[in-house]
Amino acid sequence: MMIPDFLHFLVNPDILTRYGWKFVDGFFVTIKLVALSYTAGFFLSIFITLAVRSKYSALRIPARIYILFFRGSPLLAQLFLFYYGIGSFTELWKSVGLWWFFQSSWWCCLLIFALNTAGYQAEIFRGSMQSVPTGQYEAAKALGLDGRTTFIRVILPQSMIMALRPLGNEFILMVKASAVASLVTVYDIMGVAKLAYSRTFDFQVYIWAAVLYLLIVEVVRRAIGITERRLTRHLR
Repeated sequence: MMIPDFLHFLVNPDILTRYGWKFVDGFFVTIKLVALSYTAGFFLSIFITLAVRSKYSALRIPARIYILFFRGSPLLAQLFLFYYGIGSFTELWKSVGLWWFFQSSWWCCLLIFALNTAGYQAEIFRGSMQSVPTGQYEAAKALGLDGRTTFIRVILPQSMIMALRPLGNEFILMVKASAVASLVTVYDIMGVAKLAYSRTFDFQVYIWAAVLYLLIVEVVRRAIGITERRLTRHLR
């Protein structure tokens, strides 16, 4: 396919032929990394939220420290601390059979991303649960529902609707933050862009990376909007 001359600074056919499929692979690596870590963080955040709201200080204080650390320090610092810091105890991890995990940049990124987003999602859930009217708790108690049933059947569904938009924003932030994985040799979108640039010195590969990130963000944004409209249609 012939490309007009004025588009060559954006789409160089030679570079596209050499790295086009690598960008496709990097696209799916990014999607997989973000989706898995976000999902793991989602379930972890529910337990953290319950711990924060617990009346027992033995649960509440560690949960708050967890949130403080993962929300208060940079994701890049957390990743380096884990991958280059904790992961440097080679003999220890070999002795306990975990070296396969710590030597893999993929698994380390997946774990740190999950722990990081769990801290943010826990705060989202805490805020959404606090926004559920007190009357809902009182009504559930008047109906004789126990605490577990009240949480699962009454509080959680309502808080999830309120948390949907912030959770979607957190997913979008994770998509963009996932670019730091390229710094520990994970070949996601940014990792492929860095590889291509180191060999071609052509800045257009970063334009391609930006377009792919924009594509993911736009799809997620529209999906959130559709989901929110469907879940709140009974309120209109």
